[in-house]
Amino acid sequence: MIHMIKLAVGVRDVAHLTAIQAARGAANPPLRHQTRNAPKRADELTGGGSIYWVVGGVVLVRQLVRDVIADTWDDGSKCCALVLDPALVRVAARPVKAFQGWRYLTPADAPPDLTKSAERGDAMPDEMRRALASLALL
Repeated sequence: MIHMIKLAVGVRDVAHLTAIQAARGAANPPLRHQTRNAPKRADELTGGGSIYWVVGGVVLVRQLVRDVIADTWDDGSKCCALVLDPALVRVAARPVKAFQGWRYLTPADAPPDLTKSAERGDAMPDEMRRALASLALL
């Protein structure tokens, strides 16, 4: 199993990512993220791997990758699509420097999921989490 890490370009926070993906999934199911190149390690990725989203320079959430399929852009040209589970799982915030495309992430290097108390709503706001992570306090 392998994971993937990717910048959520133009996304302000987790709520914004949730809204964008809900609209995309409703307009053209299943929920997918289109990319120019197919991952060479697609079998490992779909064997329990997730895509970890970097929002505002910090890894905040992940989504299970269900499948990797051939797809087409709106203009009809070919691309690849990562079929995603719609559930966003909050993870421990981790600052990340900007990069292009995606990077593979081993399970040992992936940030852990947040605790159940954070899932109940006890989590700090994303802006505070990013600020503390940038100061290396998280």
